[in-house]
Amino acid sequence: MRLETPRLILREYAEDDSAEVLAYQGDPRYLRYYPWEERTPEDVRRFVQQFIDWQSESPRRRFQLAVLLRESGALVGSCGVRRKPDDDTEADIGFELSPEYWGRGYATEAATAMAGFAFRELGVRRLSSWCIAENAASARVLERLGMSLEGRLPAAERFKGRDWDMLLYGMTRERWEQGQALPTV
Repeated sequence: MRLETPRLILREYAEDDSAEVLAYQGDPRYLRYYPWEERTPEDVRRFVQQFIDWQSESPRRRFQLAVLLRESGALVGSCGVRRKPDDDTEADIGFELSPEYWGRGYATEAATAMAGFAFRELGVRRLSSWCIAENAASARVLERLGMSLEGRLPAAERFKGRDWDMLLYGMTRERWEQGQALPTV
């Protein structure tokens, strides 16, 4: 599977992607909102292998794609949709991006392409997502995508010795279709 946007290529993961993923997942800025204190080559190899394994599911329910810059081919992140286990018409969307490329609209561009795939190709009627409440940049991406804040779960996650509130977002296919006339980047 492959999706293309003006600046990005989203493609299936391959085993040799681990080194580029490790380069950004080891960055302390990346690790801030994850439970991990560090990422080892083996951690990242398992992370990438999980997405490779998903490629052979039948029927396929989970799609996690590597995000590459069209101009250079550099792998700068990941974006995916995962259908709910008990409902093919609902899916979660998620993304991550190398801190070196934050603030340039790449996460919004990748998530817009993935949402379009989910609504058009998978036929989902609703997408949902979540982020740590303090992660304002991720919340902005979800809002630019057209998602609405549906709730805040106090102390929903506990890692790095503290509680973290979680923000829940959602969007219907109808809302997404209405927002497609708006700029995405």
